[in-house]
Amino acid sequence: MTQSLATSLDQSNSDHNLRNAIGKVVCVGRNYAAHAAELGNEIPSAPMLFMKPSSSVISIEQDIIRPSPKVYGETHYETELCIQLATDLHAATAEQARQAIGGVTLGLDLTLRELQSALKAKGHPWERAKCFDGACVLGDWLDPKEFGDFTQVHYQLHINNTLTQDGDSALMLFSVYDLLADISHAFSLQAGDVIMTGTPSGVGALNLGDKLKLVLGRHEWQTRVQ
Repeated sequence: MTQSLATSLDQSNSDHNLRNAIGKVVCVGRNYAAHAAELGNEIPSAPMLFMKPSSSVISIEQDIIRPSPKVYGETHYETELCIQLATDLHAATAEQARQAIGGVTLGLDLTLRELQSALKAKGHPWERAKCFDGACVLGDWLDPKEFGDFTQVHYQLHINNTLTQDGDSALMLFSVYDLLADISHAFSLQAGDVIMTGTPSGVGALNLGDKLKLVLGRHEWQTRVQ
């Protein structure tokens, strides 16, 4: 779809403002047992953490542009419940973590899976596979009061009208409040920081022309792959 210059500028400004509001994106690996199993990974005894820079963040209103498959291999999607903090957290309790939540949305943690596997095999960090521009796709921020205590938050990803990921926070190994508290003991979290809480099973490769629909309660977002 051809976009007008004005529309392109609006989206660019929107992404710029979104990134400016985010200091860092903290991602939680293997927080669903079924996802750990589908990739042949062990289930962790404590939250596995890695980060994405704010430069990787784009709005879901933009199309997804994959890094060249010929150069980097497949780009995989991972749909995740995402939390944004309204206040700083340091060595927090679960209750303090609850009070710090300012927004909720769905996001896509995009991963260059073949590159990630190669880096892991060499014992190298994953940043090259996780931190490219556009690797963190975020929906609009919603009022956290809508989701109660986050113990049963249901969400889905549909690709080309087919249900592809079906997640529920009830299946998390580490609950939302406990995650935030645990992270804040590892390093300080600041207002604006985003936490991606892990993906359910069903991850896979994005293909040119795929149409994605993310569903969180009564909210929906759509995007596509260029």
